[in-house]
Amino acid sequence: MSVATIAGHQLHVDGEGFLTEYDEWDEALADELAARIGITLTDRHRAAIRFLRNDFPARGETATLRRVAVVGGIPVKELFELFGAKPAKKMAYIAGLPKPRGCV
Repeated sequence: MSVATIAGHQLHVDGEGFLTEYDEWDEALADELAARIGITLTDRHRAAIRFLRNDFPARGETATLRRVAVVGGIPVKELFELFGAKPAKKMAYIAGLPKPRGCV
């Protein structure tokens, strides 16, 4: 585990830059993380990110794309439109969560 400085905050990250401490994330950090991968967050992006953030504590793992679609009610097609290629990985990164299981 490493420590990175993002938006003036010292944050714990893994080797791929995903935050490893759930409580280090906030909405302002989401904007900064999204900007780093070329995404400007809209209300629809934020809905997906909030679903991931709310789902994680109960399940102990980051929701898969399928779970976001089925349980979160955001169609997979829309997730690809919002986040581009590899939407699950990008959503997890912006949400400050570990990369979803099975994501390469």
